[in-house]
Amino acid sequence: MFKTITVGFDGSGPSENALRLACDLAANYDSEIHIVHTPKPETVAFAMGAVAGYHVATTMPSHEEVAESAQKLLDQAKKITAEAGQTKVTTEVGEGDPAQSLLDHANKAGSDLIVTGRRGLGNLTAMVLGSTSQRVGHLAQCAHLTVM
Repeated sequence: MFKTITVGFDGSGPSENALRLACDLAANYDSEIHIVHTPKPETVAFAMGAVAGYHVATTMPSHEEVAESAQKLLDQAKKITAEAGQTKVTTEVGEGDPAQSLLDHANKAGSDLIVTGRRGLGNLTAMVLGSTSQRVGHLAQCAHLTVM
């Protein structure tokens, strides 16, 4: 039923739940899992604000810091898939709008299903413009599952 499953992953609890559910589905359907993480500088800045000496209000992360953060999150996602026994896993760092990046990857990969967390690390604009999950749900050309 689902040969290719694309999962949006931002490191939040709901995105981890989405990835774990995708792993369960992949085990049942012998599916490939494609993990897409599209970093947003303000989200990286927020996460780095928890590190002593990093001043979020005055400093945005460099391109290298964003790339390093993205790789750490994808390593975390790969660990989750490995623990679930999944071996057919690919990862991609997207650019730009997370919803559009996820949709573009799913279309390119020929995904049968996109799985996203209901709430991720989105910012205030998500409250005004709509969340990544909402946008994916409206625009996806395949099935879309939103996970709490």
